[in-house]
Amino acid sequence: MTDILLTGAHGQVGAQVVVAARAAGFGLHAVGSADLDITDRSAVDDAVRRDWTVINCAAYTAVDAAESDEETARSVNETGVRNLAQACARVGARLVHVSTDYVFPGDAAEPYEVDAPTGPASVYGRTKLAGERAILESGADAAIVRTAWVYTGGSGDFVATMRRLEGERDTVDVVDDQIGSPTYSVDLAAGLVELAGRSFTGSSTLHATNAGQVSWFELARAVFEEIGADPERVRPCSSAAFVRPAPRPAYSVLSAQAWAAAGLTPLRPWREALHAALTLA
Repeated sequence: MTDILLTGAHGQVGAQVVVAARAAGFGLHAVGSADLDITDRSAVDDAVRRDWTVINCAAYTAVDAAESDEETARSVNETGVRNLAQACARVGARLVHVSTDYVFPGDAAEPYEVDAPTGPASVYGRTKLAGERAILESGADAAIVRTAWVYTGGSGDFVATMRRLEGERDTVDVVDDQIGSPTYSVDLAAGLVELAGRSFTGSSTLHATNAGQVSWFELARAVFEEIGADPERVRPCSSAAFVRPAPRPAYSVLSAQAWAAAGLTPLRPWREALHAALTLA
């Protein structure tokens, strides 16, 4: 069994990868940004070991802030990823890299396949796509895993925010014209660890989200239902009511076809995952 070097270990997904990797019996070397700056090529070269698998959960994820801070976003999401990929290629390590639905334009009418044309509309999406391309150019044995709408339910994510607002407001307005697949970080982490334990060569792109699709409005109502609150207190509105620096994709559903074809365990339906998250939160 390969050892895992986990970057971004203190983030929303990384923290769950720590739990899943230890439960699976992997030798785990978990680092946060204070331990390993992935934008420092020399430091990355020193950290990556032959025959390890690197799971990269490190990323600049402040979508709106990236619009006015592209340099920082690019340094982490492109330069840092390139450093990891090239280090893996040099020593024969493998790379599992977490990417995003934001690489797509968000104007589809059916789930995006892994080979669908990209066209990010935000700085965040462009820098994440640049990171994907850096991996493909590196020659490393790598799996790029795109995901979407990730939450844990106990931190500052959308699900946690809806739980908090339920106790603070009589009604909550939530956009109903953005569609995606909510993804429970625990389920995504389990998938990443399963993938890390598989034998693979070359490069591939996969999509991993909980199954099904829903609007943010419908997800908020589901949160209210799960915690015993009246879902009618959640009211629909359009994205025009919440103008933000970075445009959000109107449609972010990712096809799981490539994930299933690789023989990986499908992630459970989103509502089932949400129930589990709120039961544990």
